[in-house]
Amino acid sequence: MAKGYKAPKQTGSPGMMGQLQKLQEQIEQAQARLAEETVSATAGGGVVKVTVTGDQRCTAIELDPELLKDADAEMLQDLLLAAFNSALDKSRELAAQSLGPLAGGLPF
Repeated sequence: MAKGYKAPKQTGSPGMMGQLQKLQEQIEQAQARLAEETVSATAGGGVVKVTVTGDQRCTAIELDPELLKDADAEMLQDLLLAAFNSALDKSRELAAQSLGPLAGGLPF
């Protein structure tokens, strides 16, 4: 090393590393819980129902059999999109509620 060079002091403290590790564990636990929780949304007055998990995986699509008697594919597509997008929005809200408080624990 060059004469007179002083290595920069490490910022942070061992306590901060411990806090970050604890926070990481809490986030992983929250994500695991989200994968188990589900939310559902309906469209068309309940004739289409979509269920997704908190980690945004679709687990079910339910159709009222009466809807299929009319066999209007375009209407069915619109209802599915509406229900699916609504379910995803609810899933994102669930994730924000679950993970949001953990972000407040960040030390920076």
